[in-house]
Amino acid sequence: MLALWWWHLRLRNAGVVDVGWAAGLALVSLLYAVFAPGDPRRRWLSAALVAIWSARLVAYLLRDRVLGRPEDPRYQHLRQSGSIAAAASFFAFFQAQAMLVVVLSTPMLIASANPAPAWSALEIGAALLWAAALAGETMADRQLERFKARRPRPESTCRDGLWRYSRHPNYFFEWLVWVAYALYALGSPGGLVALSAPAIVLYLLFRVTGIPATEAQALRTRGDDYRRYQQATSVFVPWPPRRAS
Repeated sequence: MLALWWWHLRLRNAGVVDVGWAAGLALVSLLYAVFAPGDPRRRWLSAALVAIWSARLVAYLLRDRVLGRPEDPRYQHLRQSGSIAAAASFFAFFQAQAMLVVVLSTPMLIASANPAPAWSALEIGAALLWAAALAGETMADRQLERFKARRPRPESTCRDGLWRYSRHPNYFFEWLVWVAYALYALGSPGGLVALSAPAIVLYLLFRVTGIPATEAQALRTRGDDYRRYQQATSVFVPWPPRRAS
């Protein structure tokens, strides 16, 4: 994260912190797979799930928000606000993300330390949930990309596919990925601690850098069209749209 902070000073784009967060989780999970004392199959499956998730997210973020792109408006607004997070050119913010990687990798550490020689039904179910959640997140991202490519007006809001049923389907399926990681670790000794990871992710999505910042930016740029979208559409869990008042 320190290296990425230096890079961000040259790019003038704090969006690289999201890339580092996703890549860091893959790196830490790989270290657990190599050095943890648990069953090798369980360790390497855990690392593989995180690596696949990370590779998809890193590629998406680099393409959509970093390389050749202006800084995400959320970070622009944070930089201009003079907040503590933006002080010293985001240095503390980057280091906080490094600490978050350590905390959120708890499910992978717990699973990788489990010596049981066979996968449980809970672990298999968690892997299936992970696959479904990753497919949903990928679909939501692609639907949004296609909409942006043909957006009829700058102030128009995506209502295609999953975005008709949730204002943040990408965040919802991202959270389900973390639920899957926690379930994968739940059958291991100390597995209850892993439930903290999806709880922390949910808190961050609803109270910190996820939904509040995204919706504030949408209201600044799309105004009444987004307000109508808010009236009709579930904020998180995909649900049939309401009739706007």
